[in-house]
Amino acid sequence: MLCKRLIVCLDVRDGRVVKGTSFEGLRDVGDPVELAARYQNEGADEIVFLDISASLQGRRTLLDVVKCTAEQLFIPLTVGGGITELADIDAALRAGADKVSVNTAAVQRPELLTHGAQRFGAQCIVASIDARLQHNNAGAAVRSGTDQTQPSEMLTKSLRGHEVAEPIPDTWYRVFTHGGRNATELDATAWAMQCVSLGAGEVLVTSIDQDGQRNGYDLGLTGRIAESVSVPVIASGGAGSPDHLVSAFKLAGADAALVAGMFHDGTYTVPQVKEHLARADIPVRLSGARV
Repeated sequence: MLCKRLIVCLDVRDGRVVKGTSFEGLRDVGDPVELAARYQNEGADEIVFLDISASLQGRRTLLDVVKCTAEQLFIPLTVGGGITELADIDAALRAGADKVSVNTAAVQRPELLTHGAQRFGAQCIVASIDARLQHNNAGAAVRSGTDQTQPSEMLTKSLRGHEVAEPIPDTWYRVFTHGGRNATELDATAWAMQCVSLGAGEVLVTSIDQDGQRNGYDLGLTGRIAESVSVPVIASGGAGSPDHLVSAFKLAGADAALVAGMFHDGTYTVPQVKEHLARADIPVRLSGARV
């Protein structure tokens, strides 16, 4: 059985790591190169840099940070934010990233996923999806062009018997772009399926509602997508305790979990979380067992 991955996310703005709640209220938490090295030494499986700088200069700064970080890392490094064309993917990979995460540009120009996968390999292309829970499902299937009843039914069956709420029938998840600011008419599950068909080798799904709340991942959002695509799914947004990762893996079927705030603030360490996962019979690579 493949090990579940614990991925540490570093939101980078103008060369510094920041953290907020629901994509707002950002605060400085440290140097990205130092933090990436620390989390690697603690046993993180991967590192993600998300560039949230508004300026072109900020993105150039991030590439310098990626280069410095990549020289110290032996675990995979993903870079996202501001990836708008093939040249951006090429620049990130040349700077030392192993993968790139594409969000807004993929919605605006879906062919970027295909061209990126064809040129650099699907394993390098991560489709990043930011979504919010929406009520009243009327018209969602029309908007997405896909019947959305099946994923919900599959999730209900997969979670039955566990202590987790089943999805409410009249809900769907709307995709947002531009750092959660701009709403689209895309349904997250249908969009994830389309991203995979276009060439994405992995899907990173973030709940805007749960981001920074530390109440746990949105299992409905993660589960619907995990049930519907054939590539690895990364749960993101809401981790506040090791049990939240257990739920993401066991109940929602995630292949990896993204964690930020509870590590940055020192509430938990990577070894503590991994040991908790191992006790819950979840296969993980424990610290010191690097291959």
